[in-house]
Amino acid sequence: MNFKLIALAAVLVSSTHAQDLAPDARQILEGARMSATLTKLEDGLRGSLRKSGSNTPITLFLMGKDIQFHFTEKGQPLRMFHMRIGDENFNLFENINGKMTEFPAAKIVEPIAGTDLTYEDLALRFFYWPNPKLEAGEEVRGEPCYKIRVDKPKGSSGRYEVVYVWVHKKFGAFMRIRGHDKSGGLVKEFEVEDIMNVANNVWTLRKMQVATCDPNNGGRRVSITDVAFDSPKKVAPRGVR
Repeated sequence: MNFKLIALAAVLVSSTHAQDLAPDARQILEGARMSATLTKLEDGLRGSLRKSGSNTPITLFLMGKDIQFHFTEKGQPLRMFHMRIGDENFNLFENINGKMTEFPAAKIVEPIAGTDLTYEDLALRFFYWPNPKLEAGEEVRGEPCYKIRVDKPKGSSGRYEVVYVWVHKKFGAFMRIRGHDKSGGLVKEFEVEDIMNVANNVWTLRKMQVATCDPNNGGRRVSITDVAFDSPKKVAPRGVR
C-alpha cells in the first residue's frame, strides 16, 4: 500500500471548508481528520518526541483509517508499525523481519519509547468513535473552538472512557484534547502550540505538548512530552496564540 499522508490526520484541514461546516459534532470531527488534500507529503511527516532530554525521531503516514509510523529508540533498530482503525475495533501490528505481527490489546495503552504518548494516542483513535456530541463553544488559547464529547464504544479497549476535543472554528484543526477515565478523572491532555500551512490553506500540527495527568489529584500534570514536526519545504509556519 502506498501511504502518502500523516498519522495525525485529525489536525489536517482546509480552512475554507472548515468555515462552511455546520455546527454538527460528526461533521466537525470529520473535518478535523481530513487528510485527502495532503497528497504531496509522499515521504510522510517527520518529527520527534522529546521527553526529559531524550529525543525519538518519528515518521508518520496515513491513508484513510490505515496508519503507519516508524520510530527509532536510542541504540535500537528502526521499529515499524501499522494500525487499522474502526469505530469499535483497533488492530495494531509490528513489522518484524518483513512480517506483520499483531499486538495484544494491552499493548495499545503502552508508552511509545518511554514518552507520554501511547499507541492509541498517536493514532488519535477516539476521533473514530461513533456518536460524538457538541457540548459548547469555548476559547482555547484565545481561539474560538467547538467543544465535542466522545464516549468509548462498549467493549472497546483503551484507557479513556470519555474524551473531550476542542476544534478550531475557523481552521478545523483540534486545539486541545482531554481524556478521562471511568471515574471522570483526567488522565491525559494534549495542547496544540503551533500549526503550519502546508499547501493552499491546508493546516497541520507543528508543535504540541502531551501531558500525563494524575486523575486522583485533580488532573495534575506529572510528566510532559513535546511533539514537534519539521516543516515541509516551502511551508509558512503560523503560531497559535
